[in-house]
Amino acid sequence: MPITEFLSDLTAPLTTVLGHVGGDEVTWAELLGFATGAACVWLTVKGKTWNFPVGIANNVFFLVLFAGARLYADAALQLVFLALGAHGWWQWLRGGAERTGVSVRPAGPRLLAATAALLVPVTWGLTVLLARAGDSAPFWDALTTALSLAAQWLLNTRRIETWYFWIAADLVYIPLYLSKSLDLTALVYLLFLGLCGLGLRAWRRDLAAVAAPEPTAVPA
Repeated sequence: MPITEFLSDLTAPLTTVLGHVGGDEVTWAELLGFATGAACVWLTVKGKTWNFPVGIANNVFFLVLFAGARLYADAALQLVFLALGAHGWWQWLRGGAERTGVSVRPAGPRLLAATAALLVPVTWGLTVLLARAGDSAPFWDALTTALSLAAQWLLNTRRIETWYFWIAADLVYIPLYLSKSLDLTALVYLLFLGLCGLGLRAWRRDLAAVAAPEPTAVPA
């Protein structure tokens, strides 16, 4: 059996159309992607390590969805996220100097500058590659891929700036998915955008609590 036929049979249950939302034919892959994606971001806002296994499940559902929509960079990105999710899971559980997990912290100017500088060549290279592969939105697909990779890396090491990169990616994802009639997925990313604002606020509070000096004991 050819590999493409095998994969088609394997993912067939996830590509079953359940109903319509606007012009979007909602499949199990999109519905389960909606549920696990929302849960993953909420767990991240709360600083729970469970965001990583839930996020890995989300990657599987979105891999099937995006491949069917010919958003090849987004589909391939899910495979990268699987590996990054495993790395982040380990970092949150056993990272840091004392192997007790990493805490919320700022990225620092050098890391931020390096991350931002990589966005341009990665976006350009992916745009060229995806245009040749017949991607339906090569530049925007490449840009969101680059932003998402940067955001995920910063998330893995629990840098507060991860939220700024996720917000930037979501602001592009929403109109991109609407243009592809993935209305439910666009709604998911609108929800993500709101959760990112909550996450940024919550992580800022955590960071401020860590930075606050211990109260000085008053002698009796």
